[in-house]
Amino acid sequence: MTLVSANKIPEAQANGDIVRVERLGKDFGGPAILDDVSFALHRGRVHSIIGPNGAGKTTLLNVLSGLYKPTKGRVLVQGSDIGAVSPHRLAERGVSRTFQNLKVCFNMTVIENVLLGRHRHLDTGFITGILRLPGLQKSEGQARALARELLEFVGLSVDDSTRPDALSYGALKRLEIARALAGDPKLLLLDEPAAGLNPQETLEIKRLIESLAARGITVVLVEHDMKLVMEVSHNIVVINYGRKIAEGLPQAVAQDPQVIAAYLGVRAQEERKVGAAA
Repeated sequence: MTLVSANKIPEAQANGDIVRVERLGKDFGGPAILDDVSFALHRGRVHSIIGPNGAGKTTLLNVLSGLYKPTKGRVLVQGSDIGAVSPHRLAERGVSRTFQNLKVCFNMTVIENVLLGRHRHLDTGFITGILRLPGLQKSEGQARALARELLEFVGLSVDDSTRPDALSYGALKRLEIARALAGDPKLLLLDEPAAGLNPQETLEIKRLIESLAARGITVVLVEHDMKLVMEVSHNIVVINYGRKIAEGLPQAVAQDPQVIAAYLGVRAQEERKVGAAA
């Protein structure tokens, strides 16, 4: 069974929490980067985390993916506290991510890049590898077939031997998503997937995110493109100076005075009120 259908979950379970963040705090020996942050992520939904530069968004994503450990509070993934779980063990539990800065291996082909995300599903034991047992050959063949499917799924209809340096920047972003999907995630963390993209490439990312959510994958999106965020999100969490200042549906968050002030400043907020009264 392929990944894009394997994560389909029954509708009755679609609204259950896959992640609970409870009074999360994070510091590095100085002022708190995150302070008393709480929210829940629901299965098969697109949750966006937004805020001004320096608000703590990437730090929050790093905690969710196990790269950072909480200083206070806890994060529950599918009911289990991940505070002491290493990133590779968290990946085994169905958590995968992309990064703001491209992490593509340019000395490998596109299909080899995707296969990197599949390695934990393969039998990589020493004896198995040396003897090239039939089971290993079969699993490798299945992995390559899945990698090709994922390349098609993200919109990259290219030859297996294509090198990443032959792709556009937008295509490289989608290549990273394909590699993240190769791990068969239930929770996918996307760190600014539309950064640096033109409108058409951003539209392709939007459609891809919608397709992922439709297949039961929970998506966490950290993104500065507010048009994309408002169009694709089911729920938005807004943080500023490390604290949550708003949460809710896109329409409600867009009209929240604290959110407007955080992004545009108090003066813009006052001008908005004057314009509404005119």
